Amino acid sequence: MHELSIAMSIVEMAEEESEKRGGLTVSVVHLKLGRLSGVVKEALLASYGLACEGTALENSRLIIEEVPIVVYCPHCQVKSTLQSMQCFACSTCNAPVSEILQGKELEVVALEIQ
Repeated sequence: MHELSIAMSIVEMAEEESEKRGGLTVSVVHLKLGRLSGVVKEALLASYGLACEGTALENSRLIIEEVPIVVYCPHCQVKSTLQSMQCFACSTCNAPVSEILQGKELEVVALEIQ
């Protein structure tokens, strides 16, 4: 389960940022998670709890914003959101698409600190 190593990296990064700011307590970590990131949201949430045990983030929460898959269609020059990961076709003209504009994200976007 690679989600545990990802969770451990998130905790480590948040601890480093907390130390830079004088040891403030991190209460919430906000994460953007794209549908094509290869990370299972539920597994990451469970792993985050394990990764936080015995650290300064032990009582913190992980809030995950799921990012949809947005593609660009060169045929009709439209951005569209895919309804399914199995069908990479433009929702306007149904042409195959390969340019992914968003949906691969795995990034910490904010920390709530006290």
